[in-house]
Amino acid sequence: MSVLEETYQVIVVGAGHAGCEAALASARMGLKTIMFTVSMDSVAFMPCNPHIGGSSKGHLVREIDALGGEMGKNIDKTFLQSKMLNVSKGPAVHSLRCQADKLQYSLEMRKVLQNTDGLTLRQSEVAELLIEDHKIKGIRTVSGATYYADAVVLCTGTYLKARCLYGDVIEYNGPNGLKAANLLSQSLLDNGVELLRFKTGTPARIDGSTIDYSKMVEQYGDDTVVPFSFTTDPKSVQKPQVSCYLTYTNEKTHQIIMDHLDESPIYAGVIEGTGPRYCPSLEDKVVKFSDKKRHQLFVEPEGLSTNEMYISGASSSMPEAVQHAFYHTIPGLEHAEIVRNAYAIEYDCINSKQLTHALGFKEIEGLYSGGQFNGSSGYEEAACQGLIAGINAALYVKGEEPLVLNRADGYIGVLIDDLVTKDLTEPYRMMTSRSEYRLLLRQDNADLRLTPYGYRIGLIDEARYSVVEQKQQQIEKEIARVKKVFVSGNDHTQNLLHAFDSIGVNSGASLEELIRRPELSYDKLAPLDPNRPNLDAGIREQVDIQIKYEGYISRQKKQVEHFRKIENKKIPDSIDYDQVPSLRIEARQKLKKIRPENMGQASRILGVSPADLSVLLVYLDSGKYLQKEDNRES
Repeated sequence: MSVLEETYQVIVVGAGHAGCEAALASARMGLKTIMFTVSMDSVAFMPCNPHIGGSSKGHLVREIDALGGEMGKNIDKTFLQSKMLNVSKGPAVHSLRCQADKLQYSLEMRKVLQNTDGLTLRQSEVAELLIEDHKIKGIRTVSGATYYADAVVLCTGTYLKARCLYGDVIEYNGPNGLKAANLLSQSLLDNGVELLRFKTGTPARIDGSTIDYSKMVEQYGDDTVVPFSFTTDPKSVQKPQVSCYLTYTNEKTHQIIMDHLDESPIYAGVIEGTGPRYCPSLEDKVVKFSDKKRHQLFVEPEGLSTNEMYISGASSSMPEAVQHAFYHTIPGLEHAEIVRNAYAIEYDCINSKQLTHALGFKEIEGLYSGGQFNGSSGYEEAACQGLIAGINAALYVKGEEPLVLNRADGYIGVLIDDLVTKDLTEPYRMMTSRSEYRLLLRQDNADLRLTPYGYRIGLIDEARYSVVEQKQQQIEKEIARVKKVFVSGNDHTQNLLHAFDSIGVNSGASLEELIRRPELSYDKLAPLDPNRPNLDAGIREQVDIQIKYEGYISRQKKQVEHFRKIENKKIPDSIDYDQVPSLRIEARQKLKKIRPENMGQASRILGVSPADLSVLLVYLDSGKYLQKEDNRES
């Protein structure tokens, strides 16, 4: 029997948002790469919400772009509506969010993938990992074809042994009716990989022509669109936008759900997996927040080529008849036609504590993992992990040091550190509150923070890197200039200040002092500064933020310096925690299982106390672990 055999340098399993970024990173770094998908229709597919970005997720997309990823560029080409969230708050929590044309997003990403040198796409289910002596050798597909490679990246999303449920209906397929991947889980188990069972859900899709939008509140995009990618020309994204709509559930909606709660697979015990706390089903919200009379729902378009509207906030696994009943109680949806039922989906994923901070498996050399397979949720969380996993798979093949971002580098570093050090009992979702240094890790300065990393590994070219370097120099130069500019307390100054409800100045003031006032800004003070240079909007924004929040930024930088000192205190991989005296049993067990790479990571492990850390630090400083190693060698 003839069996196909091929050899590549990197294999990527899965073509969702994680797989796309992983495969592009590997190929763009010069490695011969192949990406497998159970269906070409699932490439960069959005099985759930039709948007990219949002609170904290927008930060991730900007960071992906700054490192040389594709998500930001792709949504800039295919968005329907764009909005900057949290603008009434400080810049640390400003986050961009775009409604996507789901079909166009997938098609555009597929076009990029298929036109990338060194990258092959193949539709086939991967059934087995080929591992010898704890080292990856390749994969085998359901057809028996064998593909050899030096590194493999697993980005299987929600497809592994997936099943979709609503009411008593159970369909053994992946999201949106696509084929599930049913064989790879056993191969993982056979090779000692610990699997978890998680779930997520999605709401019904409604025929937009049957919705009464007059009963809803129209939601508009921003007048001036800010692109996601730092390379996108802002002029190219100023275009007509499609509206979204806001409506609410009511007591009648809630009563129908409560009356049929025992028919929900979640409450009937049929669903085995754990769902995301921060994206609950509608029945979960009705039960857990029983004091609330209503819950807001956003009605969002899925694309220009379809009438389907996504009912954000109303995911459910209730029976079909119950769904029809409760959706029809919602203002504007009284006569709505359901195109696709809401459903829950269960799938296999891994315990991500089996991974290093480079997203490689600790016990299987050359095997990497990214996306929802790591126990996270969300397109953006998936994409950033796929990017890092793809980068590190490529660096591994090249024999170079891995790229590891820490908590002070970016939201990506926070996300990965949380995944590999903490006990996950539910799908992980990124939030701004998870970042200790969010004033420094803003979405507006992602290019300044992370482009040097992208340049170092080869995903950012010389021209783009030079632009970022020049931007940094212009920011520093302009801040230094502004500090030396003083304005007098003449009528012109007083009139401008009063126009912005700001108190006047008596004998004059520096522009720096005035910019620090909450009601003023660098741009508002332009009439008082005739000699200011003509700078891009991004540079002006950085000048304003860095001056206005200088004290807070300086304080957080000191915190980061302290953090980096702890983070740089390495823990030898060979350390025997059983030989560390006075360590509590729980701490000893957790440290042995996770094997942190440094003291900073050890400090974030649940069950390791400050006292345990002190004991460990004393032991490392004593050098006794070196004596143990010498004795073993002799």
